[in-house]
Amino acid sequence: MTRQRTSLTAIWILFLTLLSVSNHLYAQTKSAEYPNKPIRFVVPFVAGGPTDIQGRMLGEKLAQRVGQPVFIDNRGGAGGNIGMEITTKAPPDGYTIVIATVGTWAVNPHLYKLPFDMIKDFAPITQVSTSPGILVVHPSVPAKSVKELITLARTRPGTLNYGSSGVGGFGHISGELFALMSNTKMTHIPYKSSAPSMTDVIAGQIEVLFNNAISTVPHVQANRVRALATTGAKRLAVVAELPTIAEAGLPGYENSSWSAVGAPSATPAIIINRLSKEFSAILADPEIQKRHADVGAQIIASTPEQFHAYLKAEVLKFGKLVKAAGIKAAAG
Repeated sequence: MTRQRTSLTAIWILFLTLLSVSNHLYAQTKSAEYPNKPIRFVVPFVAGGPTDIQGRMLGEKLAQRVGQPVFIDNRGGAGGNIGMEITTKAPPDGYTIVIATVGTWAVNPHLYKLPFDMIKDFAPITQVSTSPGILVVHPSVPAKSVKELITLARTRPGTLNYGSSGVGGFGHISGELFALMSNTKMTHIPYKSSAPSMTDVIAGQIEVLFNNAISTVPHVQANRVRALATTGAKRLAVVAELPTIAEAGLPGYENSSWSAVGAPSATPAIIINRLSKEFSAILADPEIQKRHADVGAQIIASTPEQFHAYLKAEVLKFGKLVKAAGIKAAAG
């Protein structure tokens, strides 16, 4: 009886081993064939915005490299949450990927009750780029530096108004981080997009604005607004004369709008690594490098492991900020 049990155990172990090897070989075979059909590239925003433009740029290059069509699937709404949920529900086979920004990846988990988890339900592929913003004030504001703005805000708590593209957006988060780190209080004025907030700071309806470099630089160059500093960790090449906020009087300050690509969490590692290598090559392309540099964006091209670690840190960072600042999701 004992020998019979031993034999049955050995047979069962051999069966499991053969099954494991078979599954591994099957996965390798399927991965070796990847991709053999079109890839869906989800953009969780409407067409025409910066993420859509970047997604189409990268999608075109990816299609050229893998020899399969890459079609953009715009799924705007709820700050990007709709497109992200669609991605988590897609088959984890490498044929659905998503590109989203810091607000969607790292801020939304603290503003909305989401039916998915940003860390557990996505397989990181790469952080694409980072785009620091610019801190500007209306020319009538008696502050010509970050230190002077901090002093002014402390002497006039709550009277300086700063605009943004909306609750939880880049400008809002940048302003709240600035206020927390500088121990100041300014009043947030949310707009439906960054364009009307820029119009109002030019008109003097609001005094302060933290805004993306792409739409801000022309107004700085035309002297419609006064630029005090940039929001990133490093100076911005297109306005290299401007210091960072950290350099200009608020050590440790850094907030940039970044974008990254991910896939459903159970996507095989061999496919994730293939996509990571393809995007790394795309982001090293001189044409792609120049198109990003021209609008003040800095290429990152991180590995899946690097993006995973960065995402965890960003989710933690913005969780603390949202709680400390009492930021709530916009009604409706």
